Amino acid sequence: MPIPVLETSRLWLTPLVSEDAPQIQQCFPRWEIVRYLVNTVPWPYPEDGAEFYVNSIALPQMEKGQAWCWTVRRKSAPEELIGHICLYDIPDNNRGFWLVPEYQGQGYMREASIAVTDYWFNTLKRDVLRAPKAADNHRSRVISENSGMRLIRTEEKHYVSGWLMSELWEITRDEWNSRDQSPEAR
Repeated sequence: MPIPVLETSRLWLTPLVSEDAPQIQQCFPRWEIVRYLVNTVPWPYPEDGAEFYVNSIALPQMEKGQAWCWTVRRKSAPEELIGHICLYDIPDNNRGFWLVPEYQGQGYMREASIAVTDYWFNTLKRDVLRAPKAADNHRSRVISENSGMRLIRTEEKHYVSGWLMSELWEITRDEWNSRDQSPEAR
């Protein structure tokens, strides 16, 4: 099944394509973005890091139906990639995202997260979504809390910035679909 474009009130989430690599390479390798990512992300980020990630990791996983990846773009400037969000068919790691710092704190990733989480449960028909994160990543934690997820486990994991406490957050399809869907609750 082809991955669709997802739309929110302010965003276009477009399926990741090879042509996105140059924009990712331009905006991704920043400490504010990578410090809370798992240590498999190379740091310092190599000059061909985005091209390798897109063409050798993400797109092959998408073709196999193991990942669903989108770029995050504002409707007011759709040519500019401001982030990336993925769903993964990996136990205890079903959703991950990043957003350039200039756009953080404005609710963009919350909008994107709602759209892809709904896709996970109501298009892919998955029963549970689990999202790991560094405990120090407070903005990511707020997104999980506000979407009705609950903390189910903590452990120490190796991130780009070193060994940190890690949290695993979870929500079931029934819990997701029973949430208050009013605009005030979003």
